[in-house]
Amino acid sequence: MVPVRTCVGCRSRASRSSLLRVVARGSELVVDHSATLPGRGAWLHPTGECLEKALQRRAFGRALRVEGMLDTKAIQAALRENRLNGTVNSNE
Repeated sequence: MVPVRTCVGCRSRASRSSLLRVVARGSELVVDHSATLPGRGAWLHPTGECLEKALQRRAFGRALRVEGMLDTKAIQAALRENRLNGTVNSNE
C-alpha cells in the first residue's frame, strides 16, 4: 500500500512520493527533501499554485502547530529556482 498524504495547499490527497515535506526550524519553513528532519511536517505539491493557496490560508502554521509568523523565503526561493521538483533552471 502506497503512503498517502494531504497537500496543505489544495487539500487533495496524493502519494507521499509526489509531495514535498516542509518543516519549521525555529520560525523559518525549510524544505525537507529527504523527509527525515525531526518534528511535524506539512506536505505540499511542488507547484506555485499550492504554495500560494497554503500561504493565503495560513495552512503551514496550523499543520505544523506553530504560533506566530513563519518565514517562507526559503520555500519561495526554491520555487522560483524550480528546486522543489528536483531540477534547477539554467540560463545556458
